[in-house]
Amino acid sequence: MHSIPVVRLDRGLDLPAYAKPGDAGIDLLARADTTIPAAGGRALVPTGIAIALPAGHGGFLLPRSGLALKHGVTLLNSPGLIDAGYRDEIKVLLINHDPEQDYRVLRGDRIAQLVVLPVDPVRWLEVGSLDGENRGGGFGHTGR
Repeated sequence: MHSIPVVRLDRGLDLPAYAKPGDAGIDLLARADTTIPAAGGRALVPTGIAIALPAGHGGFLLPRSGLALKHGVTLLNSPGLIDAGYRDEIKVLLINHDPEQDYRVLRGDRIAQLVVLPVDPVRWLEVGSLDGENRGGGFGHTGR
């Protein structure tokens, strides 16, 4: 388990936490009330925290499945990526796919999940061809 330095930018909010022991995602909270208009409306919602991820790690912002199922609200750029060098407030870009109903985010609502994972840096090794079978196609090419 890693200890991640966190600055609480809003003392009135709890720190993000895992909903249950063993969960992979930490629930992030909304710092401000926001209304996301129906039919593709977007909102950048602050979370009230800034973090310092360790070198060699990335923070991945993921949607909450309940918001998606019940309200059609998800992350526009999913997964969102927080690089280890980022130190500003974490903000979540939400989109409302419900065709008719605006969605009201209330301060303190759980709006996304943060998963912290190790990431290995890569360097390119330019070659003339690639080993292995070329599966080709992509985007559903292997069937339904």
